[in-house]
Amino acid sequence: MSEEKPSFEEAFQELENTVERLEEGDLTLQESMALFERGIELVKYCAQLLDEAELKVKTLLPSSGEGYKLVEYPDEEGIS
Repeated sequence: MSEEKPSFEEAFQELENTVERLEEGDLTLQESMALFERGIELVKYCAQLLDEAELKVKTLLPSSGEGYKLVEYPDEEGIS
């Protein structure tokens, strides 16, 4: 039986909770390492979902007269 993957929001919430637990500092080294590893997995998973969403948005943006084209947008700081 395959496990259902969490949504971006669920994974991000788990990541926030993981970071909070690590910041509290009342964990053993083994617990801290396990949480750190889980945090890395969550970061990679969230980044993958964001990349997929960005690709979908880019492929759906219309171009003038030629169907659709990819359009790059700078980030909030103006750096692309």
